[in-house]
Parts: sequence; structure tokens; C-alpha cells
Amino acid sequence: MRGFLMYSNKYFSRICLLVMLFVTLGLISSCTDDFDELNTPSDEIVASNVDASLLGQAFAQSQYRGMKGLDWQFQITEALFADLYAQYFATTAANFDSDQYIEVGRWSDLAWSTFYGDAAPQLDFVLDFTEREGLTLQNAIAEVWKVQLYHRVTDYWGPIIYSEFGNGETSVPYDSQESVYKDFFTTLDEAVEVLKNNAGGNAFGSNDIVFGGSVDKWLRFANSLRLRLAMRIRYVESDLAKSEAEKAFNDGVMMSNADNAYVLTTPNSRNPYTVITDWGEFRMSSAMESLLDGYEDPRIDKYFSPAVDGDDDGDGRSWEGMRNGIPRTEKPGNLNSRYSDMGVNWLNDNRGGTNPPMEVMEASEIYFLRAEGALIGWEMGGTAQELYEEGIRMSLQQNSGASTADINNYISSTNTPTAPGDQWNSPPLTDIPVAWEAGASLERNLEQIITQKWIALYPNSREAWAEYRRTRYPKLYPIIESLNPELAENDIFSRISFVDGEYSDNEAATIEARNLLNGSDNNATKLWWDAKPN
Repeated sequence: MRGFLMYSNKYFSRICLLVMLFVTLGLISSCTDDFDELNTPSDEIVASNVDASLLGQAFAQSQYRGMKGLDWQFQITEALFADLYAQYFATTAANFDSDQYIEVGRWSDLAWSTFYGDAAPQLDFVLDFTEREGLTLQNAIAEVWKVQLYHRVTDYWGPIIYSEFGNGETSVPYDSQESVYKDFFTTLDEAVEVLKNNAGGNAFGSNDIVFGGSVDKWLRFANSLRLRLAMRIRYVESDLAKSEAEKAFNDGVMMSNADNAYVLTTPNSRNPYTVITDWGEFRMSSAMESLLDGYEDPRIDKYFSPAVDGDDDGDGRSWEGMRNGIPRTEKPGNLNSRYSDMGVNWLNDNRGGTNPPMEVMEASEIYFLRAEGALIGWEMGGTAQELYEEGIRMSLQQNSGASTADINNYISSTNTPTAPGDQWNSPPLTDIPVAWEAGASLERNLEQIITQKWIALYPNSREAWAEYRRTRYPKLYPIIESLNPELAENDIFSRISFVDGEYSDNEAATIEARNLLNGSDNNATKLWWDAKPN
């Protein structure tokens, strides 16, 4: 069993090379392949004794923790970064400077170390064990999940520890984002072949908290994930993007909401929003208000709750959003009551919450990806308009109580976004309608696709932020004030910088990784795939 580099900060007091296998009630660990009975603590289980049940629990934990299900990890990793930079939310807490483009080092350090010190070791254990024991089908599913987790990490940082993770050395090199993405496609090729050969089968059973072990659903997800990643590299590797996207579609992608991927939640493994909404530190963004209000979007009452203080801006509706980047001095204590919290589903049980499952991927996203592909001439099984409209339909069916007639009316609506009516005199976010504009420019149609995709992805902010950086859509508001000398108010926060723990514990490799970014390790540095011409 391979080890991994532990970070010598206050969150990891034990310095050793180990693999962490989390099970439901505790932590089970084994430090090396060479442990024998004399140096194996009685409360630990060596890999040779792990049965299928414990293996399944390890995989389940890699799924839940890998998607940052633990509330404080989620806040640090998602709510204080991607949730803000996708402009799904703005912060009401005066001390959260990440909304003003300040990368708080201890937060990004924890975002990195909780992945590499928690989810990655569990998944690595599953991959090693299934390969060694000849569990080919389980290994293929774990490989698909590896692509899902690591693409979220590389889309934050760019170069990451990937191929050499767990090498047992005191210095672990990074891989370039280009090489990581290209390995994703190879990994998916190998996994998909195994899944195709085991159609109708099952692996991990109920311990798979995404698909219940269904091989067929994992196959559709793997192909859909390939399509997501192919589109991500469209502006930097157009030929590869096209071939991978068409391969994904031809192999079979998500077609209905029955194919959607969610991480199961329970009373003991909750959707993290149901915890962090109780902390009262963020509210609906002005971007959301402009779009949802202007479009008269039927998802608004599921996505957000009416503001406690009611209609603050006089537009006749009680869903109120706030601008991102408000200075500390302009954050009085009554902001939470003035602006809209998340919808009731994401609130805690004592406020009527339902502890919903955690979004991984929905069919609506796949239709929008196909619509973009069709727009630029790829074979996606329909016209851009047909696929765009089906993407909207899938999202409304999943995320609203709208009738068929109401959905059709929304799709054909010429409504446009509205001005939020705030103290900053914010204009409407854009002038595009919901209704497809036949004959419009490619860019205007692309803005339509990505704007509706952004709405449909909610609250999957990591994907929404990545797509905003890739396409520059939707046209989000400039933040009110930037405290970051590298970024002006109308700039895009492009990436998270390498963390202090890596510069101190893995210095040579981190400096080499910085060279992969042309020596520029800051929040304005574009990722490899962030290559759309201006």
C-alpha cells in the first residue's frame, strides 16, 4: 500500500506515510505494506484483512468527503471560494474578505489539505486494494470517481499532485493541468471498457452512495463526465475536445433526470448547506436576483427563501439579492434579514429543511453541453436550440413545481433580466431573453446557453465558477471593492494559489509547479484551459 505526504501543520500532528481508511464510526489506518503484528496497533486493520464491507465503506467515505460533505470542510472549500466567485451568493459576514478577492491563506491551505489528507487517501486505498485483489469492476468505478474528484481540484489550482500521489517520498511532484486532463481521458477510456463489458452488473451495492452500485448508471456518468471535461478544453485543444465530446455522446450520456448523480445524505452525513445556513453568513447574490426575477423563473422559490424584511427594493417581490465585494464598513448587522437565504430544502431540520442529496451532475447540464457542441458544429444528436430548450426543461422538471404549460411558456419567454433596484444602481445583468434567438451571433447564443446552464447548475458552484472562467458567461457583476492588488473589481478571480503548507513541506516541487504557470502563482493567473480569445 502506498503512503502519501502528510502536511506538518497544526491540523496533522502525526508525521508518517499512511493511507487513511475512514469507516462510518471511526478511523482505521495502516502505515505501510511492511507492518507486521509487532508494530500494528490493536485498533487498526491491515489491508490484507479488509473485507468487501469495509472496502465499500471506504469508497462511500471517498464519495461523501470527496464532495466536501463535512460542513466545515465544505464552508472552507466551497462557500468561501466557488460560491462567491460563481456569484451564487454574497457574504453578509464582515470578516469574510474572500468576497473582496482576498485569498485567505488558512482557508485555501485547509481546502488543499482536507482533500489530500482525507478523501484522496481513502480513494487511493480503494484503487490500490481493488487492483491488487483483481476486483476489476470495482476498480473501474473507483477510477471514474477519481476523475470526478481530481478535476474539481485541478480546476481550483491548475497543476496538482496527481500521478505521484502516495509515492511515499518526502517530496511529491505536481502534474501540469494539461497532463492531468489528458490522463483523465485515458482513465475514462479504460474504465468505460470495463463498464461496457459488465453492463447490467453491480459493484459496491448500497455502499455506493451515488448510484447504488449500478454499472449502467456509472457508464452514463463516465460518458457525461467525459463530455464535461471535453468542453472544458474547447478553447485550448479544440480537436481533442471535439473528438472526446463526440465519443462521449456516441457511447451514451445522461438523457433524463433518472440518470442524475447525487451523493446520498443521511442524518449522520448531512448536506453541508443544512448546517452552514444556520451560521447566517451568506445570502442570495444580485446576479441571481437579476436573472430569476427578470425571467420570472419558477425555480426561484425552491432556490431561495423570501427575505425576512420582505420587498426591500419595491419591485413587488420578496426575493432580494446583494452585490458581491461589499466592504466591511458597509455591512451592518441587519443584512441577513434584508436579503434572501437559501430555499427551505437547504435549511436545517428545525427550519423545515429536507437534507437533500448533494449534486454531482444532472441531465440538464449535459443538454447544455450538447447545445454548445451543436452550436459549433459538433455531432451532438440535435440542434443547439433543441438541446438548449431540453436543458431548461430538465432543470425545471427537477427543480420546480412548474406544469408542462408553465415550462413551455418559460422556454418561449421574451422576458429579460431586471435591475436589482439596489443602492449601487446595478443595471440588469444582461439583455438576453430565455427564448432562443434564431439567427443571432454564435456568441449571443452561447451566452444564452451558459446563462441558463448557470441557473440550472445551482448550487454546484465549482462547476459554475469553472464555466464562468472558461466562457465569461453569464455576464456577472463587478464586485463592489477588490482588496487584491492583482485583481480589479471587474476582473475574474482565476484560480486559487498554491498553499503555504506546500511551500513549507514540499517546497522544491511547489516551485517547479509554479514554473508550470510561467512563474506566476496568484489569483490572476489563468488555468491551462482558460484560453478563450478576448
